[in-house]
Amino acid sequence: MQPVKLFSKGVVTGYRRGLRNQDSSISLVKIEGVTSKADTEFYLGKRIAYVYRGLKSRKNKITKRDTKLRVIWGKVRRAHGSSGVVRASFRTNLPPKAIGATVRVMLYPSRV
Repeated sequence: MQPVKLFSKGVVTGYRRGLRNQDSSISLVKIEGVTSKADTEFYLGKRIAYVYRGLKSRKNKITKRDTKLRVIWGKVRRAHGSSGVVRASFRTNLPPKAIGATVRVMLYPSRV
């Protein structure tokens, strides 16, 4: 039995912006293997997880163990341009440290 793929990799390329203003509530994500606007159609509505390491350990709500790993959840909202970049909004805005970092684009919820 082959392993099941649960997520695709993506890279946060920055915030939605114009020449002088940027909107930090909308992040731009480049998804691996997506090169056109038509390819982004599959990913619309999918969940995104930005996993990072905090300074102090906290108790995980599910496993009840101490861990330094934290996650900010978001959602793919729409395409951005024609080169396969998508706009995503997160529950809390991504920190500037996240620009250039990898995110997990989950393959759920399904729209099929």
